[in-house]
Amino acid sequence: MTDFHAELTDRLIRYAAIDSQSDEDAPAQPSTAIQLDILRLLQKELRDIGASDVQLTDYGVVLATIPGTAPGPTVGLLAHVDTAPQFNATSVKPRLIKGYNGGDISFPDNPNLTLSPAQFPYLASKQGHDIITASGLTLLGADDKAGVAIIMTAARHLLENPQIAHPPLRIAFTPDEEIGRGVDARLPADLAADFAYTFDGGAVGEIEYESFSADGANVKITGVSIHPGQAKGKLVNALHLAAKIINSLPANQTPENTQDREGFIHLTDLNGSAAECSLRFILRDFERDGLAAKGDLLRQTCAAIAATEPTATIEVTIKPQYRNMRYWLENDMTPVDLARDAAATLGIAPVSVPIRGGTDGSRLTEMGVPTPNLFTGMQNIHGPLEWVSVQDMEQATHLALTLAQKAVTS
Repeated sequence: MTDFHAELTDRLIRYAAIDSQSDEDAPAQPSTAIQLDILRLLQKELRDIGASDVQLTDYGVVLATIPGTAPGPTVGLLAHVDTAPQFNATSVKPRLIKGYNGGDISFPDNPNLTLSPAQFPYLASKQGHDIITASGLTLLGADDKAGVAIIMTAARHLLENPQIAHPPLRIAFTPDEEIGRGVDARLPADLAADFAYTFDGGAVGEIEYESFSADGANVKITGVSIHPGQAKGKLVNALHLAAKIINSLPANQTPENTQDREGFIHLTDLNGSAAECSLRFILRDFERDGLAAKGDLLRQTCAAIAATEPTATIEVTIKPQYRNMRYWLENDMTPVDLARDAAATLGIAPVSVPIRGGTDGSRLTEMGVPTPNLFTGMQNIHGPLEWVSVQDMEQATHLALTLAQKAVTS
């Protein structure tokens, strides 16, 4: 079996060091110009390895073709280049821990931070692996630059080995996945794939075809502003109303108190002043009815608080983000079965659990391109404890190559 270890290590360390954080408040496409730095690099690298039809679209997606060497469906391989806005992603300093000894991992730039196998059992299973983390002050960005490295490595290998039988492959590197804007309406037609895979999953063996359904909610509160020295009976503090809304929502429906198939209402941002403020929520549930109920609960809570202060206004806006990919994939499990077959060929036990999140595949599937999600090895994403095993990434690369070969039709 081909050794991709050094290439994957080099690619992830190089890619992770490039700042590419997305910004939900920015209207541009991509939302941040810095994402174009890595997108243009990938465009060049795809051309350098001999990919065809390489382009950077005006909506910020790098597309390319690995020409087929045998008949079969056109298969898409996708990963996103942006890193999550939830934590610092500027000046990422990736570091390689060779031959992990099984103990606690410390961080050179944050002595108070520890990555412990006692707290994270998956890490305990990786003794002897080469582990990549950041330095303690930033996230790593293996979400999803591990996926980018895996796809680039697989593409390079196929282009250098035309004797390997595989159908046409379409590659797409997307921006803004972390803010739910990675799939432009033009992407399905431009991708031109019969089905696709996102490499945006975690533990080895994960082949996911069920995700959250998701809405985003914004609550705008306009209070009554007046000089505090003359405020008796007149001032209505928007921040106090925000606190009442937060405290009135059920505590058992927050992310930290839910698991498995339970959805949640998650307050992500609170901004503003006593005069006016806004709260941003994400609403998640695996079923449409459950998601709608969470939106109704938020509206009802805000209406009840607004009724206590008729001189203030509270406006609730809820917008759809993506829907559970299961609704479409369960009607045709071909790409899921193909991935499971490829995993079994490699001796990897496939695991299909609901994603407590979403991927570009959620939107693509809804838009007509069935796109389950495959593992990369990344762990503890969106924070300073993020890490990935290079050996896990190597298994994901072999999975990509094996499923491409199994997609050949006789």
